[in-house]
Amino acid sequence: MALTGRAALLAALGTLPVGIWEPSWTGILAVNAPLALACACDAALAAPVRRLGLARSGDTSVRLGETADVTLTVTNPSGRLLRARLRDAWPPSSWEPGTEVAASRHRLTVPAGERRRLTTRLRPTRRGDRQADRVTIRSYGPLGLFSRQGSHQVPWTVRVLPPFTSRKHLPSKLARLRELDGRTSVLTRGEGTEFDSLREYVPGDDTRSIDWRATARHTTVAVRTWRPERDRHILLVLDTGRTSAGRVGDAPRLDASMDAALLLAALASRAGDRVDLLAYDRRVRALVQGRSAGDVLPSLVNAMATLEPELVETDARGLTATALRTAPRRSLIVLLTSLDAAPIEEGLLPVLSGLTHRHTVLVASVADPHIAHMATARGSAEAVYEAAAAAQAQTERHRTAEQLQRHGVTVVDAVPDNLAPALADAYLALKAAGRL
Repeated sequence: MALTGRAALLAALGTLPVGIWEPSWTGILAVNAPLALACACDAALAAPVRRLGLARSGDTSVRLGETADVTLTVTNPSGRLLRARLRDAWPPSSWEPGTEVAASRHRLTVPAGERRRLTTRLRPTRRGDRQADRVTIRSYGPLGLFSRQGSHQVPWTVRVLPPFTSRKHLPSKLARLRELDGRTSVLTRGEGTEFDSLREYVPGDDTRSIDWRATARHTTVAVRTWRPERDRHILLVLDTGRTSAGRVGDAPRLDASMDAALLLAALASRAGDRVDLLAYDRRVRALVQGRSAGDVLPSLVNAMATLEPELVETDARGLTATALRTAPRRSLIVLLTSLDAAPIEEGLLPVLSGLTHRHTVLVASVADPHIAHMATARGSAEAVYEAAAAAQAQTERHRTAEQLQRHGVTVVDAVPDNLAPALADAYLALKAAGRL
C-alpha cells in the first residue's frame, strides 16, 4: 500500500492555512485527520490486487524486425471496481530503444466479476527466446488518494526467429533451377547426370549424347537428355565459435551465415534434395536431421533462433568427426565459417582431407565490406596506412581461399548482402556440373 501524489498534494495544501492562521498541533490535526480518514476509506474501497486472475495468450513466435502481440486477460473476482495501472515487464530487447514505457504500461478499469483484455505489442531487436517477467498492478481507490500494489508471475515465451532477409532472392534462384531441370522453355543439354528422356537430334547437340541403340530402332537420330541429380544429401555446418562473433556492420557474422544457410536450404528442398543442419564449436549446439521438404525450413529457423556465438576456439577435429557421423554417405557439406588464416591453417586444413575424400565440400565465409572500402582510401598518411593494412588482409584471405581450393574445396567469399545469393549460385553450379 502507498499514498499517491494526490494525497501528498492535499496534505501540502492543507499546511498553508495551518501555518498562517493556526500554527499548532490542533490545526495540523484538524487538517490531517479528515485526510487520513479519506485515505483509509479509499484504501478500503480499492480492489485487492492479490486476488486478481491473470492469463496470457497470443503470439509465440515472430521474425526479427516484426511485431508480436501478447494478450493479457485480467479477471476481477472481487466485489469492487478495479481502477489500476499495469506494467507488463519484458526484457529490454523486446522493444526498440525508447519505446518500452509506452508499450509496457496500461490503464484499465474492470468492474466487479468481469474481465478485460490488454495487448502488449513487442518488437524484439535480438534473436532468441524472450520470456515475460512479472506483471505489476497498482490499484487505486475512487478518490485516488491511496493505492494497493502487487505483482503476479504470468509465464509466456516469444521465440524471435531469424529474419530470412535473403528470401527475396529465392524466386530468381528457383527460375534458374527450373532451367536446369528442363521445366521451362530454356533447353539445357548435357547438364546433370541423371537420365531423363530421349528426343530427336537437332543441330548443335553434343554428339556424345546420341543414343545409338535408340537411333537404330528409329528412323531419326535420338539423343539422351539429362536432368540435375535429385535426392542428394546436403549438410549445412554452422561454425558458432569465436570467429562467428565478429560484427560486420550491425550484426555478427553468424547472422549472415544463417541467412545464407536458409536460402540454400529453401532452394535445395525445392530441388528435391535432403537438407540437414549442424551447429558446432566445441560441442553440438543444434542438430536438425531427417525433415521432410515441407518441414525442413521451419525446423531450421526454429533451431537457429536460439543460436549465439560462443567465445571459444572451434574444435576443427571434433567438427569434422561430427560432420562425418552426421553424413555417413556422400554429401555436399557446406561449411559456413571464417576465412581467417590462423583458424583455417591450424585447425581445418590438417583434417580437411577426411571430408574431401568422402564428400563434396563448399566453404562459405562472410567478408567485411569495410576492408574493401579501406583498401581504396587515399589522401593522407593515415589513409594510406589503412589501405596497406586492408590490402594485406585481403591478400591473406585470398591465399587462404587458394589453399582450400587446392584441396578440392569450392570457396564462396562475399559481403553479408551478397553471401546468400552467391552461395545459392555455387550450389546451382555444382548441380549443373553433376558434382553433387
